[in-house]
Amino acid sequence: MPASKAERYIGLCMKAGRLTCGFNAVETEKKRIYLLLLCASATENAVKSALKLKKKCGCELAVLTGRPLGEIVGRENCKLAAVRDENLAKAILSAADENLKIYPGGNV
Repeated sequence: MPASKAERYIGLCMKAGRLTCGFNAVETEKKRIYLLLLCASATENAVKSALKLKKKCGCELAVLTGRPLGEIVGRENCKLAAVRDENLAKAILSAADENLKIYPGGNV
């Protein structure tokens, strides 16, 4: 399956070194976070943690419903990633489609 435009931006973000993967790494991140990416297969507790991080960071939360996040970033079982570049975060959000939904609130 070819990568969507949002997935290609996520890959670019990884190559630029502006993506932090994993809950523990994101929670301890000291730099500004502009976007949180959550895998649709995340557990209920992971979703609650992601929502707390969203509120703490004051950023958007996007849910990947197509390919699993771990497959996109090349890290098995990765359920959360943080984008630390404002322009790349905007590009990912602008490329939102059926595989990447911006979290509006309520159930994931």
